Amino acid sequence: MQFTAAFSALAVFVSAVLAAPAPTHRAVYRGATGEATGRLIVTLKEGATQDTVLGATGIFSTAEGVDSWSIINAFVLESLDDATKETLLAHPDVVEVEEDGIVTTQAVQTDAPWGLGRLTSVDTLENQDAAALTYEYDYEDVAGTGVDVYVVDTGIRVTHEQFGGRASWGANFVSTTNQDGNGHGTHCAGTIGSAAYGVAKNVSLIAVKVLSDAGSGTTAGVISGINFVATQANATGNPSVLSMSLGGGASSTLDAAVEAAVAGGVHVVVAAGNNNADAKNYSPARTPGAITVGASTIADVRASFSNYGALVDIFAPGMNVISTWATSDTATNSISGTSMATPHVAGLVAYLISVEGNVTPAEMTAKIQDKSVKDVLTSIPDGTVNDLAHSA
Repeated sequence: MQFTAAFSALAVFVSAVLAAPAPTHRAVYRGATGEATGRLIVTLKEGATQDTVLGATGIFSTAEGVDSWSIINAFVLESLDDATKETLLAHPDVVEVEEDGIVTTQAVQTDAPWGLGRLTSVDTLENQDAAALTYEYDYEDVAGTGVDVYVVDTGIRVTHEQFGGRASWGANFVSTTNQDGNGHGTHCAGTIGSAAYGVAKNVSLIAVKVLSDAGSGTTAGVISGINFVATQANATGNPSVLSMSLGGGASSTLDAAVEAAVAGGVHVVVAAGNNNADAKNYSPARTPGAITVGASTIADVRASFSNYGALVDIFAPGMNVISTWATSDTATNSISGTSMATPHVAGLVAYLISVEGNVTPAEMTAKIQDKSVKDVLTSIPDGTVNDLAHSA
């Protein structure tokens, strides 16, 4: 009797096991890191055939211009709608579906200014000569491709040889003459995206003149510039960065304009200011949605003039920075300020968008901080981040 009961229990257990549904198959899906083509690479089990999978999933053709491979059992499809993609992932012969990403060449610049060298070094630079153009800058060739950077400043000498035709005029809220009679805007543009001195060497640089040739402007003029950038970014749909190496007293209206641009998806990078004071008292530095940048020296010291405080998000090279100048198509100059630190970070934002893909402005701020070199700067006041911009 006991044997019979035990046998019956076992029979019930075996029956239950046999009746249990087989686990649902779902292949691994891998998204691309950075830019993707929109196509999908499908890997099959050994011995499985492409025709069998395509026939069972209702997909009738592979991507045009892609040869079959003999070294791996995989093929390429054009983009699929979500339902068809799920059907493909559920096929038992499919092992993995991966987005077809973009690969790029790697470049190393060996005649870079110190600011670029510092962006790719985790250690203090051994060579402390800020005038030397002998530093190494490691970057991906895609650097800034497809990204618009609006330089809201004194204008840009768009004909400068370092810009290679990538600089243009967007708007002028100061005069009827599209020229940079100061040099400040051209210098900032050069650090963002010039061939020799720029972080993101393939960006499109767009001049938005809100400061006179004497280097001054009005809050209303700056707001007009921000409004232009937000409107253009929405119209083009391109990933867009707004770089503002300017500032003045606290202005809630200016802050609101910056926040509106950020809410529209524009990455706004602003200077912390050169007052050796808390950035909370200056606009647009105090705007929470912007990336506010303080300045550091080649010796990894907070620049003596740089503002600080809880609203500073990051530090970047800002002392004795060599870049393009506006007096001729070959001119350069070495100047200092949080104005010079800001374009390092604006260029870095553009660079990261092109390499890793666009994200929200808040996510970009977090990414810039996550990648930064921690606790290497000296003379950082309490309550201020000790984060130095880094590109890797």
